[in-house]
Amino acid sequence: MNTPRPSSWVILALVGLVWGTSFPVMRVALQDQTPLNVAALRIAFAAVVIWGIARARGLRLPGFQGVDRRIWLASFGMAVLSNALPFSLLLFSLAYVSAGFAGITMALVPLLVLPLGHVLLPDQPMTGRRALGFTIGFIGVVVLIGPGVFSPGAGGWTEVIAQLGCILAALCYALGSIVTRRAPPGPTLVFSSAALLLAALIMLPVAFIVEGAPQMATPLSWATVAYLGLVPTALATLMLVFLIKREGPAFLALANYQVPIWAVVLGVVFLDETLPSRFMAALVLVLAGLAISQAKIGRARV
Repeated sequence: MNTPRPSSWVILALVGLVWGTSFPVMRVALQDQTPLNVAALRIAFAAVVIWGIARARGLRLPGFQGVDRRIWLASFGMAVLSNALPFSLLLFSLAYVSAGFAGITMALVPLLVLPLGHVLLPDQPMTGRRALGFTIGFIGVVVLIGPGVFSPGAGGWTEVIAQLGCILAALCYALGSIVTRRAPPGPTLVFSSAALLLAALIMLPVAFIVEGAPQMATPLSWATVAYLGLVPTALATLMLVFLIKREGPAFLALANYQVPIWAVVLGVVFLDETLPSRFMAALVLVLAGLAISQAKIGRARV
């Protein structure tokens, strides 16, 4: 296992920031739009952008023979697990939970990737130092979430279901990263384009059947969907596929420890959400877990 390159760490930090911004933006988008329509339009916008870039570079979608069929199968897995399902779950949940809470649950992704990667990926073993780092980070997430998280409060059981939806979305992302890692080698743009196009083909009819045609009545509707499609979907898809193929899903999973920090901070600044009093203690634990995991990866070359 090689030491991650400095450029990988820079991209990792950008992924964490980009994903962190998506949660408050999704909450704003839900002010005048329905969840499935936001998810469908976000994916469709990203699919057009990524496919346009791929075509401009002379790339084409895979065929349907031999290894190309495996690429389509992996693309379908990524379409469902990294796009359609988690986006829908998060957008439903964000109608009932804060952007900070939704962002916090994304730190569960590396915890779920570890056992999955250990079982399904020969080059991603569970080691003592890495497990220690993720465990400390997990304790930080628990501190940040706080007690009584699944007790029905003012929002009743709908809020509890929304909280579970966030956790299920984290599981989807973990599974999606494993699928991406196991995909046949090939150009990142082709794989990303295929996955987003398939996700759009899934989500557009589902959203129309369930919620009807989208009502893009205000500039805010267009602005939020455009941002969600271009930055945390299109750009992030390129970065995450690149990092997973270059460094593995366990490395990309470290970005999820940054997401709750950005989601909580941005939710407080732009949405007037309440900052948990335990935030600083949790922040120290999360960063400590990240540092320990980084140290392990840095010494992994043999």
